Amino acid sequence: MAARGRLRIYLGAAPGVGKTYAMLREGRRLRDQGTDVVVGFAEPHGRRLTAAMAEGLETLPRRTMLHREARFTEMDLDALLARAPQVALVDELAHTNVPGSRNAKRWQDVEELLDAGIDVVTTLNVQHLESLNDVVEQITGVRQRERLPDEVARRADQIELVDLPPEVLRRRLTHGDIYPADRIEAALTHYFRVGNLTALRELALLWLADRVEEGLQRYRAEHGIAAPWETRERILVGLTGGTEGETLVRRAARITARTPGSELLALHVVPGDALAGGDPAALAGQRSLVESLGGSYHQTTGDDVVQALLEFARAENVTQIVLGASRRGRFSSLLREGVGRRTILASGPIDVHIVTHEAAAGSTAPGPPRRSRRHGIGRARAWLTLAGAAVALTALTFALTALRDRLGLSGDLLLYLFVVVVTALVGGLWPALVTAVAAGLLADYYCTVPRHSLAVARLGDVLALAVFVAVACLVGTAAGTAARRTYEASRATSEARALGRLATAMMHGEDLPALVEQIRENFGLMAVSFLERDAASGARPRWFVVASAGPRPPERPYDADVECPVDDALTLAARGHGLSADDRRILAACAAQLGVAYAQGALSRQAAETGTLAAAERSRTSVLVAAVRDLRACLDAAAAALTPPAGDTGPGTRALASARTAVARAGQLVTDLDDLARLHAGALDLHLRPVDVGEALTTALDDLGPGGHTIRLSLPEELPDVIADAALLTRVFTALAADALRHGPAGRSPALTAEVLADRLAVCLADGADGPGPVPADRAGSLPLRLSRDLAEAMGGTLETTTAPGFAVTLTLPTAAHGRR
Repeated sequence: MAARGRLRIYLGAAPGVGKTYAMLREGRRLRDQGTDVVVGFAEPHGRRLTAAMAEGLETLPRRTMLHREARFTEMDLDALLARAPQVALVDELAHTNVPGSRNAKRWQDVEELLDAGIDVVTTLNVQHLESLNDVVEQITGVRQRERLPDEVARRADQIELVDLPPEVLRRRLTHGDIYPADRIEAALTHYFRVGNLTALRELALLWLADRVEEGLQRYRAEHGIAAPWETRERILVGLTGGTEGETLVRRAARITARTPGSELLALHVVPGDALAGGDPAALAGQRSLVESLGGSYHQTTGDDVVQALLEFARAENVTQIVLGASRRGRFSSLLREGVGRRTILASGPIDVHIVTHEAAAGSTAPGPPRRSRRHGIGRARAWLTLAGAAVALTALTFALTALRDRLGLSGDLLLYLFVVVVTALVGGLWPALVTAVAAGLLADYYCTVPRHSLAVARLGDVLALAVFVAVACLVGTAAGTAARRTYEASRATSEARALGRLATAMMHGEDLPALVEQIRENFGLMAVSFLERDAASGARPRWFVVASAGPRPPERPYDADVECPVDDALTLAARGHGLSADDRRILAACAAQLGVAYAQGALSRQAAETGTLAAAERSRTSVLVAAVRDLRACLDAAAAALTPPAGDTGPGTRALASARTAVARAGQLVTDLDDLARLHAGALDLHLRPVDVGEALTTALDDLGPGGHTIRLSLPEELPDVIADAALLTRVFTALAADALRHGPAGRSPALTAEVLADRLAVCLADGADGPGPVPADRAGSLPLRLSRDLAEAMGGTLETTTAPGFAVTLTLPTAAHGRR
């Protein structure tokens, strides 16, 4: 299988900066170096210099396509794949292909070229990026219909900015180097205003700077560079969820404001449990404050707050950290240094600011509630606890041997019991049981008579040792069970809190990338992608990134370290450290919620599209009704003007009669259009009741005049009544009979037959032809037949057409007896 090709994008802030010219110039350079280069598609837009640059390069002919009776040219993807050059030049990456093409978008054509191992050089304007579309519309007042998902551009191997100052670009426009002369004045006063061009240029530079930053972070990660590179100032403020949070955020924002181009980040480290969180209300308010100041809020997990804080800071290339002064008192600080002090000692080249606040040590201001740091008791922790218990028992035994006969056996056993209880609380059940048995043996060997023997001389000592071992085992069991259940309760609370935060974000309407970023931060993962499988990819599945977060997110499930399938088409893929079974279970629940959010978004978009189509249909119907009303008035006036004088039978009178007949037919067509529009709009009244079919047929044939009596009838002796609207049923019979008379073969009369079925009546009207014969292609879809079909369906019946032999129409309606049941 060929290696995937490389994608290079020439990015511009506006049309005319020279993207296509730069692409063709690069193609010439590669060709001169011996590379096989082919122009798949290049659009010079009538610019002489661009067209001249394309000369001499092999260019594939375009594919001509027909759409709505107009001819368009598109890139011939099949010919380009068959040619298989080393490098393909493809202009306008965000272009929308003509309907009927293999792919809807040109970037999907480029993906096929890349999958085939062909390098692609292409062009893109910043206003076509999906994430910037609304911003560009706000700046320029023009909504771009052709949009490119940012993920496609972010996957490019190289992005090069083609830049021109606004004044130079306007000068080129004035000289006719961009648009024809008749468009220059309008362009200068609208899209190409200096303010617009400056804003678009800034958008392009900032977007590209973010991509450069991603590349720098990727390089540092790949080369194991942990020390921050001060390419620009990044200020990180640590939040605990306490009342001092707003003070710290504002202080960090002031530091950020002093350095242009700097970035503000806020981080909350969840201590203890991998999914626990701070006070939700306080953190939500602090997050809103950070975002209102132009910063970004993050959340990560870690048993050691300082280590997690510094790992995040180094990963994000942070240059300064802002922390609040410690809440710990002097005695607590002597036992263990605070977060601020330990951060300063371990920060290395990162500057650390310690900010005083009202909730610092010595203040009575309330702080966030302390959380239990108790974790699930794993095997490693149990063994470490057991080792600690062995050291404690040894030290205690030496101490009791030195104090022999001063405490007595009861005092010795109480001290041993204390070690057992501590072991149970820290290490769980089985380390406590082992410690209890070991303590009993040590007490027997060193504290009972005879010394240094497991034999016990006094019956009271035997009873005391037995009771001690039993009590120690019971207390250890109870303490271990309590610790385990406390952890399980904490875990359940944390799980509910994590899922609740995600559900709250969904209720607030946050988009999928924000939800994926929240999942990444909650679980401390490096990168997360929400992937969708292409249903038409067959045995070799193709995956599309619906949303992603973090550097180098996985683009396929098998590129990930952790995968949580949602269904056959959706999956959540993540890169980073391994997760425990509990964390995987919660991640799967979060993935399921993402799937629900994605489905709801799809339904919302579909509902919006349906609403738009319905509004357009209502508008079209109202316009049609108004047009029909005006046209009918004109036809009525024309018919009145064509009425011949009484008693006049000359040639002119016959001509007027023919014209009047044509006008009457046109009037009938207008009436049909009006009824069809009213029927679709639900404004046509229906009065369903039992109707005599014979009477309806007689009325319809009489309305046709002499031609109606030429129709051959073959009806059963007893025709049941049908459930229908009498006037509309007569209208249907009249329209069908008139259509048969108009299109039937000369010399043959149409035939009308009826057949009584179980609970329905079928009336068939054939045009009288003996064989298939030539039938107009559009006869089945003509206006009279379409109106008759819609009216029949509105009355609960059906209308079907057949073409062998001849052309026949069958109308089926429910009988009255069936309708009354």
